[in-house]
Amino acid sequence: MTPSAILESALYVTDLPAAERFYTDILGLILLGKVEGRHLFFRCGQGVLLIFNAEATKIPHGPDAKLKVPPHGAVGEGHLCFAATAAEIDGWKAHLQAKKIAIESEFEWPQGGRSIYIRDPSGNSIEFAEPRIWGL
Repeated sequence: MTPSAILESALYVTDLPAAERFYTDILGLILLGKVEGRHLFFRCGQGVLLIFNAEATKIPHGPDAKLKVPPHGAVGEGHLCFAATAAEIDGWKAHLQAKKIAIESEFEWPQGGRSIYIRDPSGNSIEFAEPRIWGL
């Protein structure tokens, strides 16, 4: 057996309201759901981006919980990469600059393809890259 795709990816943040503004207002993602103080769920193409308050998700659920999701969390700056064509990367670069979001790094990969990197309000590294950097 081999997984066919990644359905959801998670990042952990320190400020959920700032994350909600960033991922909706700057990146244009559609909010699917939220629980104040705990999480934000966003639609992204065929997948879902989960944004968690790590301190809240580390707390185990009680024995009578309806959804028995195991505790989880992470500390420090995470990383997420959004797929983008070369033209889309140019568009993202212009859009981010217009929104006063600093481009932290931009480069061509030796095997072909380009990436740009920014930071979300919690310091997570957010990349936009051509899928061909992975031969896709």
